[in-house]
Amino acid sequence: MKHTIGNSLFGAFTSRLAWLAAASLAAFLAGMFAFAGEPEAQTVPANTPKFLLEEGVPPPGANIACEPTKKRPHPVVLVHGTFETMDQNWAVLSPRLKQRGYCVFALNYGNRGLGPIQDSAKELEVFVDKVLRHTGAKKVSVIGHSQGGMMPRYWLKNLGGKNKVADLVGLAPSNYGTELSQPDFREVLGAPNPCRACEQQAAGSPFLRQLNRGDDTPGPGSFTQIATKNDEITIPFTNCFLKGKPRTANITLQNHNVTVTRAVG
Repeated sequence: MKHTIGNSLFGAFTSRLAWLAAASLAAFLAGMFAFAGEPEAQTVPANTPKFLLEEGVPPPGANIACEPTKKRPHPVVLVHGTFETMDQNWAVLSPRLKQRGYCVFALNYGNRGLGPIQDSAKELEVFVDKVLRHTGAKKVSVIGHSQGGMMPRYWLKNLGGKNKVADLVGLAPSNYGTELSQPDFREVLGAPNPCRACEQQAAGSPFLRQLNRGDDTPGPGSFTQIATKNDEITIPFTNCFLKGKPRTANITLQNHNVTVTRAVG
């Protein structure tokens, strides 16, 4: 994959999300979605909270006891995609965020994101509440890939999470689902059958119709969706985008002096 990034790209982001979204994009272009294989052993600090230890092996820089700063007041929660894990999905972005001074947290959910999305959203709800209690922060920023960029909106809309999120950044999020057939969808992901979350991410599914009915950007937070025209999973790629107007940015890589020679979504 080759890419060039022009200055016009950064003007597409709201000021609050400028660096966070740009860092997400850099990791997106770096191929962070490739499977990482067996996770490497990492040293676990003695003061790591139990709820973080229970999540398993995190990506570098994540799930370490951390206090937000005045400059970075919102902890970042990373939400992986379907048939992935946190250490596979976020090996590139997580340490970059940590190096920039963010408190970074990640979770594994839904049996690698295969289970019912409503249940996965409840897991996210519990995890975020623990992050907020641990850090003392009032809100989090969420970055999610694929299902992980869409599923948090169920939590925002139906489980009372809308006032707990400052920003939601979706990388190739499956917001309006895919028109791929279910066998093709599972084959591209390498996901087994049955896969309830795969069925729910079909364009026009009852789950997505309910999720997107009315305001698809609930709450006072910002929403940024980053997509590529070469997406091989969310088809058409415009199904990544949201329709809400305030505080919402829908970004297509190829419209911002970015050349992508293979699909990364």
